[in-house]
Amino acid sequence: MTGEATATTTVRRPPWVWPLALLFVAAAAAPLVLYWLGNVDDQRLVDLDVYRTGGQALLEGRPVYDFVTPAPQLLPFTYPPVAAMLAVPLAMMSWPVAQWVWTAGIFVTLAVTVAYAFRAALGRLATGRAAAGLAAPGLAAPGSGVPGGGGPDGAASGRGAQGGAASGRTAAPTEGRWGGLWLPAVFAVLMVACTYLMPIRDQVRFGQVDILLVALCLADCVARRPVWPRGLLIGLATAVKLTPGVFLIYLLITGFGPDGRPEQRRAFFMAAFTAALLTLLPFLVIPSDAADFWFHALLDPERLGANAATTNQSMRGMLIRLYLPDAPTSLLWLVLVAAVGWYGFRHARRAFLDGHAMTGVALTGLMAVLLSPVAWIHHLAWVVVVLGALAGDGRDPVRVRVAAGVWLYYVVPVPWWGVAIKAAEIPVLSPVLGKIVQNGFGLGALVLVWLLASWLPRRRETFRPLA
Repeated sequence: MTGEATATTTVRRPPWVWPLALLFVAAAAAPLVLYWLGNVDDQRLVDLDVYRTGGQALLEGRPVYDFVTPAPQLLPFTYPPVAAMLAVPLAMMSWPVAQWVWTAGIFVTLAVTVAYAFRAALGRLATGRAAAGLAAPGLAAPGSGVPGGGGPDGAASGRGAQGGAASGRTAAPTEGRWGGLWLPAVFAVLMVACTYLMPIRDQVRFGQVDILLVALCLADCVARRPVWPRGLLIGLATAVKLTPGVFLIYLLITGFGPDGRPEQRRAFFMAAFTAALLTLLPFLVIPSDAADFWFHALLDPERLGANAATTNQSMRGMLIRLYLPDAPTSLLWLVLVAAVGWYGFRHARRAFLDGHAMTGVALTGLMAVLLSPVAWIHHLAWVVVVLGALAGDGRDPVRVRVAAGVWLYYVVPVPWWGVAIKAAEIPVLSPVLGKIVQNGFGLGALVLVWLLASWLPRRRETFRPLA
């Protein structure tokens, strides 16, 4: 036995399996959706209302950045001008229709994100093959060597190769008459689990765009054979909300320098071109609004909301809540941005070059949260990708347990527990522990960076799958 043989089985699924799985997801998500879409009108999907006001301002010929949502929210449009142009179709819909269309879009893009993030595990179920390196035709094969696409976040290749073939063991097939049910069932469970993460719940609550941006960047980085020019989606996401620009850095550092990949260089140039084109386009179409954003609105961080609010879980937000003078706060923030950015991007590059693209993407997504001046809890939608990178192909029980622990941590409202502890006004405990817990999601994101960058590579070296 050479270790290259692979036992497989043909997985046949009744035609009703996938509709039943989707029905399960819909039923499990219904309480969340109905609760927030049944909220009082002026508290319902308030960020979607912001997007629509941007499109509405353009339709009515009014200045985009002087327009606010109706009372009592009075929220200004805070996105680049191309986002207002893209929001025009939303403004043309009635408010009830826009709510349902947008909410459906949130779940579609969450499904795309889950499919990519957990494809190492789902790929093994899709083909009934338990061997490393095999996946369904529609999912990038772990270890396939596809640019950004296979990486062995659960099955190994490249310099860090581990796995069934490398260890000389023969893989066992997924057998039994219920084998055809596993993929839809596991996908449905993962969808429901991710739906109830607090950052994803907030997508539905506020009608946010973050999970769409996550899906765009993730697909651009790890799709096996994209039908679009790689880099196009990252450029689009960056033009719409700026913070996905961290993926320009990711493409840059993985495409240039020692062992840089030419396909990453091509993706970088495409992403930069797309972002630049969509940034310059508004100067031709709505020049006054474009100038207003880039030279005025962008420079006012308070337009985004109270930066010291609990919901701002970026490093800057955590520092602001220490209530130090502005100068040392800003200096300390810049030092932390440099240190965390260097550590995170360095390990994201290493992960990609070692064949673990999902880990590289997860680390880069966390950089978008931690390094940004303002990162609300819903910006942590990147936790879905982190969970997929941690769980890998599901064969390592330790990695699965760690992923489950991370999932539970981001399901419960940790920062609000900190607010409650502070409000209790218990000497010493409230001001110290309360502050730490209030920053729980941001501090947790820093721990996730360490898990992905340091713990996970060591765990891959330790674990040798038997099948």
